[in-house]
Amino acid sequence: MKKLILVMLSIVISYAQMTFSDPQPTFDEPRKWVIKLRVSDEKTVNQMLSSVYNVLKEYPAESIKIVVVAYGQGMRVLKKDYDKHTLSRISSLMDYEVEFIGCRNTMATMHWTEEDFIEDISYVQAGIAELIEKQVDGFYETTPY
Repeated sequence: MKKLILVMLSIVISYAQMTFSDPQPTFDEPRKWVIKLRVSDEKTVNQMLSSVYNVLKEYPAESIKIVVVAYGQGMRVLKKDYDKHTLSRISSLMDYEVEFIGCRNTMATMHWTEEDFIEDISYVQAGIAELIEKQVDGFYETTPY
């Protein structure tokens, strides 16, 4: 009985593994995913963060590059006074090399400064333009919420 269970478990695990399209993602040629973050609703944001975690679990280490570009209401998510649990999740994703980029145009409109935001985010002048440039650079743009 134990052998049967082990065999069935190994079959299920082998079918559950992701099959990657050619060319396979590698350290030198990772998959590239850019996500637009334009909302600040906590439930929606955490759903997006869960999707990022799920994707990271599917790909071998360093075979995927993920960038989150925040603009408009999405910039609120990166502020120090946002939900602490969500900010902790973002910090954890940064430990996995997920890059978070903020929009300076939104910051100027809202009269925010870099001191209002968490550490280790990058900034660009226009978040929308950054999304365009990432796509030109081969990033796939999807919004998982």
